[in-house]
Amino acid sequence: MRRALEVIALATLCGTAQTCEQTPTLTVGSKNFTESVILGELLAQHLERLGYPVDRRLNLGGTFICHEAIVNGQIDAYVEYTGTAYGAVLQSPLVSDRERVTAIVDSAYDERWNLEIGPPLGFDNTFALLVRGADARRLGIATLSEAAAHTGAWRPGFGYEFMERADGYRGLVSTYGLSFERQPTVMDLGLTYRALAEGEVDIIAGNSTDGQIEALDLFHLADDRAYFPPYEALAIFRFEAAERHAGLREALAQLGGTIDAPTMRHLNYLVDVEKRDYRSVVGTLLDSLAAAGSVDYPTAVSADG
Repeated sequence: MRRALEVIALATLCGTAQTCEQTPTLTVGSKNFTESVILGELLAQHLERLGYPVDRRLNLGGTFICHEAIVNGQIDAYVEYTGTAYGAVLQSPLVSDRERVTAIVDSAYDERWNLEIGPPLGFDNTFALLVRGADARRLGIATLSEAAAHTGAWRPGFGYEFMERADGYRGLVSTYGLSFERQPTVMDLGLTYRALAEGEVDIIAGNSTDGQIEALDLFHLADDRAYFPPYEALAIFRFEAAERHAGLREALAQLGGTIDAPTMRHLNYLVDVEKRDYRSVVGTLLDSLAAAGSVDYPTAVSADG
């Protein structure tokens, strides 16, 4: 922490000097759904408050686009989920051991791509198999095992990535014996919630921290056979970026454990349902974290010194 604050103080004091203008910019990316954009903006604003110059490349695309971007140096950092890195990127056999998944991701990302991971932000955003709340109550179902008997008559609708991932559709169907009579309608993840609520499809794979679940009266079917691995959110960043920007590791580590699942769900709700600007939502969150002492930002130097 001391190292980070020393760098910040130097950046503050140098003002608009030429040496400051030559400081390399950190490029922060995100995937193309609300939560990822919020988390990308969280990294960006947090780093800016600590004195780092930041460029944003939010809404890049899905997992593999963001992964290629960071491997190729087009971005320096973004927020990924451990289960996604483990199952989709590394193509590792699915397991539910949280510590094992994180350790394998940490080691493999370092060895293969010279990438580092920060501590978990504090919440797990697993896939959520969702049905309409009214249907769950009418059928008396709460788990995927209980839902399996009804899937023959259901119209599934899933995002592109869920259909292709190792931890996605094919494994889910096999694990639970789901018997859809028709092929899933494949659509953008952001459209699936409204399609379910309006009766266009009967089951979707959303995100467990999505604010629309409660707003649209959707029901999350429990993964009672532990098919999905843990999906803890954490920052992934380039080793070269950490070497160029003194204190970056410590700066990102400040965000560890600062966001629990209800908080993330509320942030998503504010943006998706109440239509608030994601930048102001993130700014308010960081203000509250700073006030609580969860993150530590330098005090601005006054004009009087």
